[in-house]
Amino acid sequence: MNADEKILSREQLRQRVEAWRRAGDRVTLANGNFDLLHVGHVRYLRGAKALGGKLVVAVNSDSSVRSLKGEGRPVMPENERAEIVAALADVDAVVIFPELDVRAIIREIRPDIQAKGTDYTTDSVPERDTVAEYGGRVAIVGDAKDHSTSEIIRSRLGPRKP
Repeated sequence: MNADEKILSREQLRQRVEAWRRAGDRVTLANGNFDLLHVGHVRYLRGAKALGGKLVVAVNSDSSVRSLKGEGRPVMPENERAEIVAALADVDAVVIFPELDVRAIIREIRPDIQAKGTDYTTDSVPERDTVAEYGGRVAIVGDAKDHSTSEIIRSRLGPRKP
């Protein structure tokens, strides 16, 4: 499946998840801004896929990234960020979402597992109660949070000192 076929609307995602479940697949949800994709993102998504089943990645819309990260972000537009994430072999579906967190998508697709990065603990995941409502679970995956787009922008892409 090419990357374009993996980028879905919310309704298409619900239908795809239903088909996967009928086929006996489990569903894992990962989410993030994915602005300037870096190795930390790849390791997070690889860890999420290793939990088993199909991997859905919810990508924050431009407006939600701006609300969360401030003016000047995102660096790359949502459609391009979604296409890059969809091109990764570990990813089975991508959806862009305008909300500031993924609670609405969690309620819509009820993933078996919500995968979060190592900047969280299972107790600090904001959506953990929503996942627990239907019996899903939260898993922390990826490597230590040694990579961040904000840090890359600040340290590598910011003004150079003479």
